[in-house]
Amino acid sequence: MTTKPARPAMADYVFKPHERPTLPGSPANPDHPTARMVRHFLIGCLIGITGGLGNALVTVNLNFAQGTLGLNSDEAAWLTAAYFMTNVTANLLLVKYRQQFGLQPFIRYTLAAYAVTTLMHLFIHDFWTSVAVRAMSGIAASGLSTLTILYFFQSLPASKRLAAVMIGIGIPQIATPLARVLSPGLLVWGDWHNLYWFEFGLALATLAAVMAQPLPPSEREKVFEPLDFLTFGLLAPGLWLLIAVLSQGRIQWWAERPWIGWSLAASVALIAAAVLVEHHRKNPLINTRWLGTREMLRLIAVAASVRILLSEQAFGSVGFLGTVGMINDQMVTLNLIIIIASIAGLATAVLSFRPAHLSQPIIFALVLIVIASFMDAHTTNLTRPSHFYLSQALIGFASLLFLAQAMVIGIARTLLAGGKNFISFVVIFSMSQSIGGLAGGTLLGTFQTVREKYHSHELVQNIVATDPLVAARLGAGSRAVAGTVGDPALRNAEGAALLSQQVTREAHILAYNDVFLLVGVLAILMTIWGFIISRSIRRRNEPSPVILLVQRAQSQAQAQAQQEQ
Repeated sequence: MTTKPARPAMADYVFKPHERPTLPGSPANPDHPTARMVRHFLIGCLIGITGGLGNALVTVNLNFAQGTLGLNSDEAAWLTAAYFMTNVTANLLLVKYRQQFGLQPFIRYTLAAYAVTTLMHLFIHDFWTSVAVRAMSGIAASGLSTLTILYFFQSLPASKRLAAVMIGIGIPQIATPLARVLSPGLLVWGDWHNLYWFEFGLALATLAAVMAQPLPPSEREKVFEPLDFLTFGLLAPGLWLLIAVLSQGRIQWWAERPWIGWSLAASVALIAAAVLVEHHRKNPLINTRWLGTREMLRLIAVAASVRILLSEQAFGSVGFLGTVGMINDQMVTLNLIIIIASIAGLATAVLSFRPAHLSQPIIFALVLIVIASFMDAHTTNLTRPSHFYLSQALIGFASLLFLAQAMVIGIARTLLAGGKNFISFVVIFSMSQSIGGLAGGTLLGTFQTVREKYHSHELVQNIVATDPLVAARLGAGSRAVAGTVGDPALRNAEGAALLSQQVTREAHILAYNDVFLLVGVLAILMTIWGFIISRSIRRRNEPSPVILLVQRAQSQAQAQAQQEQ
């Protein structure tokens, strides 16, 4: 009986030249059999969802956790702020850690840290320790976002690597609507710890999957320099202060707390000092000269601006439905539609990808945001989740269509400029998306608050007790409590209080309509800007970065083939 010779272990496998890692710290690119590629794809999906759900489950149930832990609204906001603080800045060092110490330690420590921090949530019940655990969770989730893309790289052939980037950046984005779908079932017994038991189970499943199907080995080189830690020591606190201001400014109000102004000033000074240090380094952690080019500044500005517009979904529609009394249980179908539309947007980005026409999908996504925003700008107190099905499906579709295209453009320009700029792009792009999303919610929330005060003043001005309609409303409110309140004077006071609540609710509804209109107008301006940029590129006959990248890869492949001959 003959036995088939065993395939050599991946660690002992001799990689061909085209299979070697693209960058230190990245896995090698061997020719995988189909079954292994499928496993890598499924594990990539699992990692992406696991990493995204960590913050999403807390964010969409913040009021529930706030009540359970006995926190004020500003204290509850620190939970998400702590997560963003570490999540945004962790990549400053994690990318270089992976390059110097190898991929496998990075994977093991990242997943172990994520599982441990999730488990700690189950035993932490006070404010400061909860903030510390959320900060640790942000670091771990930052590593998972990178790991997601690395697994998708292994799941597709070399010619489809840009599609892997699109999928890897898109999958975690559906975590927020997915969290709103899952939360009602997880909280059915009223225990918010069930959220973390579920997340802990996902973390263990991810750890088991990664151990069962590890990534190919990577190459290592010494990359850390002493000035890296100086840059981190300046930039990280600067970003932390900025995130603190964005998280607390709308809640504690911008001009009411002196620490907000001092923090913003210190943030600007620290970030400027970090940029100054990096600008004069021979081997910068963040290549400010490359990031300061016209193409990269334009990409970063567009990415951050569109992220702010996409807050129409995270803040606008959800906030409005909360105002009229809707909770996650009543928005399950809406969020399922958003998930399906988002996946459709990602599939469209992958299948319709045209290297010569990279700006067209972005402009199309902006047009969809314009349409959806103006559709939502006519809400009333009778509007329910079903009225948002189409508009929010358009927003979900546009979000992943835009994000996938923007990421591909950035990656292509990064690889053309050289692998040494990879850290710069990863750090800046993640900052633009995280801080852009946080800033979007803050700016729209501030605008909504200002407009609510305006509309409330206007409505109150027209309330006169001698008006028959007002008198009828007061009488209806009094009769509503007649069964429980016997004192006529107290019944009249309760009727006036009910009318006041109705006026406040209507003022909030009008303010949300103003928010939707604002987003629509800003999206129109962004669309016009996109057309101007696209026309300018065509007029200069500027080649697509993806086409240039493909041409360079083909030239390198031909040169390699000639050498082998």
